[in-house]
Amino acid sequence: MTADSPSEALARLAEERVDHRFKGLPPDADGHTVAELAAQRRNLFTGGFATPVLALSADRLEHNLELMETYATRHGLAFAPHGKTSMAPQLFQRQIEHGAWGITLAVPHQVRVARAFGVQRVFLANELVDAAALRWISAQLDTDPGFRLVCYVDSVRGVELMDAALRGASRPLDVVVELTAGDGARTGVRTEAECAAVADAVAATRTLRLVGVAGYEGEVPQATPERVHAWLRRLVSLAVDFDKAGRFAEADQILVSAGGSAWFDAVADVFAEIPELSRPVLKLLRSGAYVSHDDGHYRKLTPFNRVPEEGALEPAFRLWTQVVSRPSPEQAFTNAGKRDAAYDLDLPFAQVVRRDGRERPAAGIEVTGLSDQHAWLRTAPGADLEVGDWVGLGLSHPCTSFDKWQLIPVAEADGTVVDYIRTFF
Repeated sequence: MTADSPSEALARLAEERVDHRFKGLPPDADGHTVAELAAQRRNLFTGGFATPVLALSADRLEHNLELMETYATRHGLAFAPHGKTSMAPQLFQRQIEHGAWGITLAVPHQVRVARAFGVQRVFLANELVDAAALRWISAQLDTDPGFRLVCYVDSVRGVELMDAALRGASRPLDVVVELTAGDGARTGVRTEAECAAVADAVAATRTLRLVGVAGYEGEVPQATPERVHAWLRRLVSLAVDFDKAGRFAEADQILVSAGGSAWFDAVADVFAEIPELSRPVLKLLRSGAYVSHDDGHYRKLTPFNRVPEEGALEPAFRLWTQVVSRPSPEQAFTNAGKRDAAYDLDLPFAQVVRRDGRERPAAGIEVTGLSDQHAWLRTAPGADLEVGDWVGLGLSHPCTSFDKWQLIPVAEADGTVVDYIRTFF
């Protein structure tokens, strides 16, 4: 049985009933379908939403989708954005509609979600040696000729385990050799000689097909533009050497892939230098955090800061939380904490305060810590903040924002909620 079409699967999402599972949504919306609630176009601030509530900006989300589509096209890159950032099939589909080659994922569960919503191309940016998952993926490949999955390999032992699990498959599984980003970095083969040994192990099987090389430049130790460019050139050289040695004889095209959300300008620079090879080259970029961007980690590191003429991503998340305690002139507490806000890299940022329908900058207000269900605010002398005020927080690192919310309102600039994004973590 093949995967459902995206339209059929997404239509089922719209028929899901709203209830207690989805925090922040209006209590009086219980029993409505998501589609019915979206059609009501409720206002985020006056339509019964309860704090804390996370919202995506409709305008900024669309801006970011369009910007990265344009960027990839301008630089001759195929694009498989990392879906583990959001795990939101609606966003998968919107990214594909904006020209994405496919979706990048990290673990088998995520592939199952993608397949349930009709995704036909998956780049699994991880090693895969789990026998049960490999057999499931093999069955997907065997029953759906249009489905393609590519994953990493970085050891002979891993190849042996994959081969054992895939015996009897009618289609080989496409793999790329992962080159490590440096000593002490994460996964990946450490030397070119070891890369060749892994490639030879793949060639000795009938269950796997070597189609390229890949890695993640975000793991380059003490990363600088020079270090990242040097590592990317090493990755390209590996592809060239493999091609000269005839290691891609079974491939229709040669896949060379890299690209997190901090150094994709370096990827574009170096991939433009890839020489002509024996087969067409698929230059695959995998940046994923761009879709919502952020107000912290990636806002400081985005390549668009280094090359401003390319455009600028816009932070699309805002977490609305409410002041519940003001115990002293220097301190206040709101009702959003670690369960609601990303905090693994930077604390949230107090941006605006709403009172009586009016919004103003959060002057003199700083988030200094998070408890399970409270944000600790430090307030400067004269800061205007009262119990009951709504505080809009900017967030850092979208990779740990989406996973805390199962159904996220998408709001226009005036607060009108036009859609809801369902996540699966």
